[in-house]
Amino acid sequence: MSYLNIELGDFIDIVDSDAPAPGGGSVAALASSLGIALSRMMASLVIEKKKYRQFDDMIKEEFLTKHRRLLKIRKRIEILIDEDTKSFGILMESYKLPKDSKENIIFRNNEIQKATLKATEVPFEIARTSLEAMELLPFFTEYGNMNAITDLGVGAMLLETGIRGAILNVKINLGSLKDQDKVDRFKKNYERIEEESIILKEAIMDFVNEKIKL
Repeated sequence: MSYLNIELGDFIDIVDSDAPAPGGGSVAALASSLGIALSRMMASLVIEKKKYRQFDDMIKEEFLTKHRRLLKIRKRIEILIDEDTKSFGILMESYKLPKDSKENIIFRNNEIQKATLKATEVPFEIARTSLEAMELLPFFTEYGNMNAITDLGVGAMLLETGIRGAILNVKINLGSLKDQDKVDRFKKNYERIEEESIILKEAIMDFVNEKIKL
């Protein structure tokens, strides 16, 4: 089942149930996709307006390129909503494999490690891809619709939430991953992603708060 094809209320009800998935990773991906959607809305409210027509051709081209790029990223992250739940399910199934012989124990342990790696890679991709989106947002603080500047701010906060939530899921899975080289690479990269997301979000929020200061 794809969670993109069900009613929003139904998705919330599933999260609010005793089912272990969809969980934090899928919800983090949803947060990021909503953050991108809000940011694109703030940009979309300029297209075909007087402000947009006054941009020079290079700015217009960059505007549309970034606007389209955000949509492409959003579509990728939406897929990861389902992928995170799927990878969790595979991981849980690997723990159910038989342990009644030495061969089965070895097989089970290998399957658990493969499933753990996948369950780590998916939220890491959510975080990494969400950062790609955040890196595009500062452009729209200058060229987006200032009447919708708070939507850009909410979008940035949702993206940061998506990133930090996804990283939490990376961290918890790394505790079960035995390949220390992979653990170290994940750690180095998620720390960079988290740090950059905080800096970007704070810069955008400083701009937003300055614009709406009473």
